[in-house]
Amino acid sequence: MKQITQEHKLADVLHGNYMLIPVVNRCGIRLGFGEKTIGAVCAERGVDPEFLVAVMNAFNAENYSAAKKLGPKHVHMIVQYLKKTHASYRRNQIPAIEASIEVLIQSAVENNPRLALVRKFFRQYKKELFLHLKREETVTFPYIESVYKGFMSGGAGKTKRTGRRKYSMSVYEEEHDNMDEKLNDLKNILIKYITGDFNDTVCGTIVFELFRLEKDLQDHTQIEDHILMPLVKTMEAELTARGKA
Repeated sequence: MKQITQEHKLADVLHGNYMLIPVVNRCGIRLGFGEKTIGAVCAERGVDPEFLVAVMNAFNAENYSAAKKLGPKHVHMIVQYLKKTHASYRRNQIPAIEASIEVLIQSAVENNPRLALVRKFFRQYKKELFLHLKREETVTFPYIESVYKGFMSGGAGKTKRTGRRKYSMSVYEEEHDNMDEKLNDLKNILIKYITGDFNDTVCGTIVFELFRLEKDLQDHTQIEDHILMPLVKTMEAELTARGKA
């Protein structure tokens, strides 16, 4: 499908790219919207259509610049969307993969040490991912919300401190890790190096879910790095200018 617009039927868009289903869900739209257009569904559900269309296009086409389609008024919406994504990782995707790994281990007739390695690796990844999410929720998002409120109220900005450093989007950019990259090692263990007794169907399901999580994390990072960060940097600059005026 070419560039998505508000006039497209939402069902047709999801048929074209099923990976957009979580995007729609996190924006507060449940499945079951019939033949309605994106604009009509958004009007019914109280969702900003510009935001939804921009995010879906960003996921659907690598060269689409969603940052140019959105403005400061959308920053709060983006943060709320990212928070819902975090909740989905904690409540759904990570626990589902973890449970499947346990099923894989239990399905082996004989002890398979490589399956135990998969469990250990994933638990370590889970720990790192959750620390990453917590850092964003306790430091980055509150900072962005303070910039947003200052910008929208017409005031001048004050930069918060984290430890010895003033926090800003530049600090966030320096410390921001791409958590999807660390899934590649685990996928390789399962695809290349698992031997012995194990359930092929369960193992295949885990690999599929890891690919899906990896793609979701890549899209998540794209929103943060290519949509949210440029918008907040622009707001920071404006607040600084106001403070000097």
